[in-house]
Amino acid sequence: MPTIPSGQPEGGVVVMDGPGSEAEAARGIAPVLSTSPVGRRRRPSGEPPPLPRRIEPSTKVYAVLGAVAGTLAVGLTVRPVLAAVTAADLAVLRLLEDLRFDALSSLMRSLQALGSQWTVRLVAWATIAVLLGFRRFQHLAAYLLFVLGGSLVTSMLPFTIGRMRPADIEILGRWHGYSYPSEPVAELALVLAGITCTMVPKGRWRTRTAAGAGVLLGAVAAAQLYLGVDHPTDVFGALVLGWALPVVAFRLAVPEEVFPVSYRRGRRAHLDVGGRRGEAIVRALDHQLGLDVPSLEPFALEGSAGSTPLRLHTRDAEGGEGPLLFGKLYARNHLRSDRWYKLGRTVLYGRLEDEKPFSSVRRLVEYEDHMLRLLRDAGLPTPAPYGFVEITPEREYVIVMEFYPGASEVGTAPVDDATIDEGLGVVRRLWDAGVAHRDIKPSNVLVQDGRVRLIDVAFATVRPTPWRQAVDLANMMLTLALSSTPERVYQRALLLFAPDDIAEAFAASRSITVPSQLRALLRADGRDLLGAFRALAPERQPVPIQLWSVRRVGLSLAVLALAVFGVSLLTAYLQVAGLL
Repeated sequence: MPTIPSGQPEGGVVVMDGPGSEAEAARGIAPVLSTSPVGRRRRPSGEPPPLPRRIEPSTKVYAVLGAVAGTLAVGLTVRPVLAAVTAADLAVLRLLEDLRFDALSSLMRSLQALGSQWTVRLVAWATIAVLLGFRRFQHLAAYLLFVLGGSLVTSMLPFTIGRMRPADIEILGRWHGYSYPSEPVAELALVLAGITCTMVPKGRWRTRTAAGAGVLLGAVAAAQLYLGVDHPTDVFGALVLGWALPVVAFRLAVPEEVFPVSYRRGRRAHLDVGGRRGEAIVRALDHQLGLDVPSLEPFALEGSAGSTPLRLHTRDAEGGEGPLLFGKLYARNHLRSDRWYKLGRTVLYGRLEDEKPFSSVRRLVEYEDHMLRLLRDAGLPTPAPYGFVEITPEREYVIVMEFYPGASEVGTAPVDDATIDEGLGVVRRLWDAGVAHRDIKPSNVLVQDGRVRLIDVAFATVRPTPWRQAVDLANMMLTLALSSTPERVYQRALLLFAPDDIAEAFAASRSITVPSQLRALLRADGRDLLGAFRALAPERQPVPIQLWSVRRVGLSLAVLALAVFGVSLLTAYLQVAGLL
């Protein structure tokens, strides 16, 4: 019988137990799984993917409330509807007016002050500062868009509807303008929803924060009604506009499973592979690749910023321990990062290569799988590909390949001539195959049982520019020289490359062509390895790699215009929202 993971694991490790058919039936998955064979199977039409996108029940409730509030807002512009709603509102306010006495009125005025502009400004700016400080730019962008945009709507909507303050009710509190929606309640709800969704980790603390926000909003709303400032429907519309709709927007724009709120150290590109996602990965590996994976765990996270790397433990047909495999989880946040990376590089450095952003996560993972197979066919020492699986269509995929147990980075120990020759031979074979790796650095050049292995071919490109192939040679020589000497590496390189090839490699090499990890290790080494290689090689004029083009000029002007427009729009938002 198929096996699936149990619940949320400890330490990010998914452990398998129990028969798959029973556990899957408990989660409401189509009964066809209970009769399907172990291993590969086609997902029938209508059956959900391994990890269907889940919408929380409260999200649906909030969306319905939004529809009700929108209908109410339109109805208030129709005179008969406005008269009927106002009559019901005034009946409630008269009951509250009968409950008034001096001490309670003083308390309600104090509670009303909690929704003042100063409170909203303090909370809003504190949230922006924290998001900037922790570099959570996705949450920051969502916060600015939804919270400040909501403030703009809240400020403009009263003038559109033009509802007057409660009639025949003595107003005891401060007020200004029209009444629908209640601006103090809506603006306070907006900033509290922003804090809850962007700053508080999901779970117990977020539940407590939401409850506290609810108590605070309830107190301010009660004060607005008691003091006769707003109608009950004004407060209802404000709570929907300020809390319900922004929470729905945050959940859709920065979903917790892709952009989790966490204050733990580590790269934000890494996704949690426990719980539902871990179960889905294991099920997908079984059904789509026929792999029996009893457990999986994050692996070497510090060396990866563009995916979530995994170590997969497998079982053979007899139930014994199978080979370890390596997997990389790709999601839409990795695709966005790739697009921004390539756009930024084009603006800063010109079109360094003839490359375009990937159109989807599927295309990204398809490309890496293709490059693994191409390099394997060319005889390069790269991991053997096992294929890739779909977790959520067009959103999450896992690519699987060979794992090198016992392998270590080439720079962790001194290298001998055989290792240097193998490393340089890898570049020679890349040249012969018409391919550039584009990310040669110590973490991607491993040594296993004395043999050099080249990993992480996601950035590799076929038929690259000549300077990019030359840069691969320079980066490999710099990587090897970290555990040797430039003179020794240069002499071994002359056995495979002409002196002019080496001169071209270092004439094309500069800061932007050296991967960040290699650049940091070169600084820590203290030796001027780049200068030493240039002194050993024949003299060569620098190879120009940063080129101006119509595309670069257009993109630069577009980015500048968008930045100016964004600053102007943000300033307008802040002024309208009362934050400036």
